[in-house]
Amino acid sequence: MIGQQRVRVDAIVRGGGALPEPPPTRTIVLWCPDWPVIAAARAAGAPPEQPFAVVSKGLVYASSASARQHGVVRGLRLREAQARCTDLVVQSYDDALDHRAFEPVIRAVEAAVPGVEVLRPGTLALRSRGPARYYGGERAAAATLAGIAADHGAPGVRAGVADTPFAAEQAARARPVRPGERVRIVPVDGSSDFLAPLPLGVLGDADLASVLDRLGITTLGAFAALRDEQVRDRFGLAGAFLHRLAGGRDPREISAREIPPELRTEASFEPALDRADQIAFAFRRSADDFAARLRAAGLVATTIRVGILDERDILLERTWTHPRWFDAADVVDRVRWQLAGGVDPTGLEAPVTSVVLEPVAVDDMANHERGLWGSGPDERVHHGLARVQGMVGHDGVVTPRIGGGRTLSERMVLVPWGDAPPADLGAVRDRPWPGKLPGPPPATVLERPRPVDVVTVDGGSVDVDDRGVLSGTPGRFRAEGDRGGGFGAVTAWAGPWPLVVRWWDAGGRRLHRLQLVDAEGRAWYLVLADHRWWAEAVAT
Repeated sequence: MIGQQRVRVDAIVRGGGALPEPPPTRTIVLWCPDWPVIAAARAAGAPPEQPFAVVSKGLVYASSASARQHGVVRGLRLREAQARCTDLVVQSYDDALDHRAFEPVIRAVEAAVPGVEVLRPGTLALRSRGPARYYGGERAAAATLAGIAADHGAPGVRAGVADTPFAAEQAARARPVRPGERVRIVPVDGSSDFLAPLPLGVLGDADLASVLDRLGITTLGAFAALRDEQVRDRFGLAGAFLHRLAGGRDPREISAREIPPELRTEASFEPALDRADQIAFAFRRSADDFAARLRAAGLVATTIRVGILDERDILLERTWTHPRWFDAADVVDRVRWQLAGGVDPTGLEAPVTSVVLEPVAVDDMANHERGLWGSGPDERVHHGLARVQGMVGHDGVVTPRIGGGRTLSERMVLVPWGDAPPADLGAVRDRPWPGKLPGPPPATVLERPRPVDVVTVDGGSVDVDDRGVLSGTPGRFRAEGDRGGGFGAVTAWAGPWPLVVRWWDAGGRRLHRLQLVDAEGRAWYLVLADHRWWAEAVAT
């Protein structure tokens, strides 16, 4: 899939696809086959003819042509790949290396034609109108730019030209019509016909392709033949967007890569400093210079990376995110907090020789200006929390986030103020989680579960047997610490629902959930663990 695009998918598909189609923007895409393998093999010094594979999370991420001849393909398990090719050279995938190795190619193409967009390492896109006029046609322009990329470290570059970025990339990836052909031109208004016979896998959504295959739809043309409202109702906005791609109606436009000014800041200490407060004080001038250069460029940094190098040549890196944007004082605080992570009273395990600061994410300063009448309340809240955090420590002020899990306590994730939530939080939250409590969620989740007593009308204790059945009908209920202190009547109840957590592990648990309503109309969410009832949440 083509990345780094700002696409208003909701606006594109709203109204059943009745919006007018945007005019086609002829696009040139340059694609270097097997770029992750090329970058990793060069870094490892492996010979070109050696079977080579890049591995990520135990699976083959990319493989060389010689490795594919032995059956080593993307998605194959590492052990199976090594069994198929005994002399296979394996290297872990390094995203930073992938980008860094491709940078000379990007700069060379940008020097020839402005307005280049990096889709991913190994793939570039640009509008064809300007280069076609300058070089005398789309084929000449694409061939020239492919030659420039090949001369600067991207061998075997192929080019595709079509009405949309998606179609142009598929044209570049398509099998050459003639041996040695490096440029594939899709005629104007011919993208839909070109894409029609391609398999659904090129859309990059395996789940969607699997569902459509079971429905008897195996090509982009068959998928594009469905009505927009049918796809939107069945597969949602993401499916509707892929449906437009399949029909040659890619709404995205090429946006040129903006090369920001050099904002990396490094401070070296000679002799090395061995106290956190000394380093933070010495780095203050560098932080001021960093903030000044950002202001001069009209930018603010919302995410930064701080690298600390000590005398042992050990580099400690951490990425920090700010809820607003970083000023010089915020940068110094992050450096101090990162230094204070050791076990030594000084906060350091070895004297520090240098501190490196670089922005990871920047934004236009205009998006963070004060309103017409100021933004006092928000600023006071931020500065108040930042000051408290400076006194009690980085983990002393936290923000709740909803995560994934089967119990309410598992779903509550506390993130330090100013830090970004974990990158996979959304994916974890959206997993099926069979056995979780269905919505709507309770109004209040207790910070600590409260012990409760559930008894029958006659006073007998209520438990759950091995078959998951209540030993008696809940009639009265008492929560420890509740006002009144005595038993109250149970007016309604439901359950129990068993929950077996990590049944294969010795540390697994078997729980039972119960919901009941007391005489005051409060709904309680109870959990039975080791024959003891606990209240986890309440709704009034």
